[in-house]
Amino acid sequence: MEQPVPVISLMTDFGLKDGNVGVMKGVIWNIAPGAQIADLSHLIAPQNIAEAALILARSAPYFPAGSIHVVVVDPGVGTARRPMAAQIGNQFYVGPDNGTVTMLLEQAEAQGWPVRFVALDQPHWWLPKVSYVFHGRDIFSPVAAHLASGVALEALGSPFQDPVRLNLPRAVQTVSGWQGEVIHLDHFGNVATNLRAEHLAGLRLNQVRVRLADCEIVGLVNTFGERPVGELVALFDSTGNLIVSVVNGSAAGRLNARVGDPVYLVWDLQPAGARSGENGL
Repeated sequence: MEQPVPVISLMTDFGLKDGNVGVMKGVIWNIAPGAQIADLSHLIAPQNIAEAALILARSAPYFPAGSIHVVVVDPGVGTARRPMAAQIGNQFYVGPDNGTVTMLLEQAEAQGWPVRFVALDQPHWWLPKVSYVFHGRDIFSPVAAHLASGVALEALGSPFQDPVRLNLPRAVQTVSGWQGEVIHLDHFGNVATNLRAEHLAGLRLNQVRVRLADCEIVGLVNTFGERPVGELVALFDSTGNLIVSVVNGSAAGRLNARVGDPVYLVWDLQPAGARSGENGL
């Protein structure tokens, strides 16, 4: 029985106006006509490699084994930056070696997943003509299609062991809690941070405060609906990261938040409700 062609996901900073995403799909289907193609995002901020790394790490674990993720956020296209393909766990990656797999690599190392990398130095698997500025079409899409069609990873290029990694911001413990920073602003204006549920250290939701910009939020909630429309709240999102939100509004807009802004998670061992005149969660 013929094996199904693996899912190929695409993530770019191309937007949808100019046809570039459709061209990549056309290249893939010419080589692997049965490929299923999933669009992760084509609205990554231009040249924002860190944002691509975050979205990839959040998304890839939900794809079936054997999936191939093509990520083309590539400000170094046409330069000496290395094009690569990789196996990370039971899935594959194709794109520039510029750090977009950093968070996936950290997951792999923590879980003991297998990891392999090859530099794409075999033009036989590319389109016949390669432009300086559209490797997503000319190198990465055909390589992904050949990989999906059964070509072995090792046949696509030469192995290497030193992929580029981003220097990701880490939360730092303080005397009274943790200091993190804003790492993403989503479509709804939610402000995502690198503070995580494990930083609560066993405390209850009403035993912490969150400070961002000039605002302080007393206690956390489990869901947006626990507070009235327009109220500023803090909670953990579906991936376990602390986010600051406005119920049915934009926290990013209200707070003028930017990626890199400091955020503080502060222990509040005498929580709201224990102090006179304050309402608890």
